[in-house]
Amino acid sequence: MYNVNSMKAEEFISHEEVLESLKYADENRDNVKLIDEILAKAKERKGLNHREASVLLACDIPEKVNEMYSLAEQIKKDFYGNRIVMFAPLYLSNYCVNGCVYCPYHLKNKHIPRRKLTQEEVAREVTALQDMGHKRLAIESGEDPVNNPIEYILECIDTIYNTKHKNGAIRRVNVNIAATTVDNYRKLKEAGIGTYILFQETYHKKSYEALHPTGPKHDYAYHTEAMDRAMEGGIDDVGLGVLFGLELYRYEYCALLMHAEHLEAVFGVGPHTISVPRIKHADDIDPSAFDNAISDEIFCKIAALIRIAVPYTGMIISTRESEAVREQIIRLGVSQISGGSRTSVGGYCENERPHDTEQFDVSDQRTLDEVVNWLMRIGYIPSFCTACYREGRTGDRFMTLLKSGQISNCCYPNALMTLKEYLMDYATQDTRSIGEALIEKELDNISNENVRNICRDNLCKIQDGLRDFRF
Repeated sequence: MYNVNSMKAEEFISHEEVLESLKYADENRDNVKLIDEILAKAKERKGLNHREASVLLACDIPEKVNEMYSLAEQIKKDFYGNRIVMFAPLYLSNYCVNGCVYCPYHLKNKHIPRRKLTQEEVAREVTALQDMGHKRLAIESGEDPVNNPIEYILECIDTIYNTKHKNGAIRRVNVNIAATTVDNYRKLKEAGIGTYILFQETYHKKSYEALHPTGPKHDYAYHTEAMDRAMEGGIDDVGLGVLFGLELYRYEYCALLMHAEHLEAVFGVGPHTISVPRIKHADDIDPSAFDNAISDEIFCKIAALIRIAVPYTGMIISTRESEAVREQIIRLGVSQISGGSRTSVGGYCENERPHDTEQFDVSDQRTLDEVVNWLMRIGYIPSFCTACYREGRTGDRFMTLLKSGQISNCCYPNALMTLKEYLMDYATQDTRSIGEALIEKELDNISNENVRNICRDNLCKIQDGLRDFRF
């Protein structure tokens, strides 16, 4: 029985409710009057429920789809402007006891080299990432209570935050590790993490159990209820995501929104981010073995409709996707992207990109500088800002500022100041020239005169060698 307030996975992600919603969407996919009513509601910038959003996803009337894309683009501009937050993944260990059939780290894969970073190696990886210009990391690890216990993760977080090189510093560590206990989430919160990220992979319980035949991840309810435990443990910024291609995309989209609605109903704040990865080739993994792969066109439509349905939530796209796809999907709603990523354990210290321990093939293999240069050339401000997390603007405090529009008084100048840091410390000459001109132009778009003047003054101080200013 569907109950958005329930703490039981099969009730707040009700299989029957998903199927009824998809049936309703099929019945109304050509209902122009209803579609117009849903779009009118979406234009109020307060979001849509899973059933309304499913109707839009089912609709393939060209002019209505174009209207959805235009609305998604406008909502993105309204809440996130032309800022794109930069981050990189850091893989700590590929030891894993699970049997996930889509991941090369699965236990039965005996030919992939297994590796776990020592604290000295973590520090070297962090130094390499700092020397690229990164300020925000997402740490990744396989699930293995012997090799990767929570104590190891906490030690790695401490090492990351305490590793400094030249002007480099990692100011925010997001964590993507397996579902765990309330007590362990409390420990992660105390360690100063930013967002706790956990991909559901698929919300379809029968498929989930088949795709995770062995290991602790086989427990659908424990995994699906992880965000509830994380929030109970004090982590108020959580990130959802599904791995598109494992199950029918319309099912996943509907259930993903139901999960967001559940968090909003129970905790008063929805997901801080939603990620939209697609299954990719990797060692021992052939994506063509999965029957539900989605086209670039559908992928972009999903992103646009996530932006419309949950307008305040950050959206993440990784280097799984090509430059062409990333350029298209950023416009439709994405607010965070990775750059210069390596998905192998210890990959950043290697001159050549290692492939033997990669979790998935990286499609966009450009350097961080090349990505920053590209973003600026197509009209975006690459942002290395971590201020909200460090100023305590998380959870409902962040969402309140975002919904009111006041967050732009922080995010916009912070983006320009952190970009200035990057240009001074790490950029090539061409990137620096483009960036300096961009900053000068964008300064005039800060509407608050006092904020604009402070930002301009801080930019001069950054030019003179000072660092880490924030609103």
